[in-house]
Amino acid sequence: MNSTGPWHTEDFESLSWHDVHVHGFRLDNFKDDNGSADLVLDIDYILRWEKSGDGFAFTVCQAELQFHDVFGLKFQLDYATPTAGMCSFSIHGVERELITFPTGYQSYHWRLPINWPKGLIEFQAPGFTQTLTGTPYVQPNQALAPDQRRGGIAA
Repeated sequence: MNSTGPWHTEDFESLSWHDVHVHGFRLDNFKDDNGSADLVLDIDYILRWEKSGDGFAFTVCQAELQFHDVFGLKFQLDYATPTAGMCSFSIHGVERELITFPTGYQSYHWRLPINWPKGLIEFQAPGFTQTLTGTPYVQPNQALAPDQRRGGIAA
């Protein structure tokens, strides 16, 4: 696996999205023939967690996580119940389960549990690509400050 990406579906087991912050999302590359589209997430990807004194130092870089040919998208995000102010949301991680259809076609069922505020993103897609789009920063926080980001891909 290349440590600076881009990363693809076959790199899944070597990647972690724990506590990654999502700043924007969009649907792109619509395919009318099968009703799918790409789901693109503008994230602060944590490249490295390192113990530093009593805490951690995180190497964080803005990235684009793009799931291809997404179908059956469910998106739940609740800022109202905890009366949370608007901010980026963070995911607990990315989970997948292989699906084999009667035709023999294989895809994945993806789950992205959201740990702040509460929520869940779920869909089917055969794969993903993740590309770094910014400059890596070593810092005590898991999310980048606005001036460290390149404007992103807000929905």
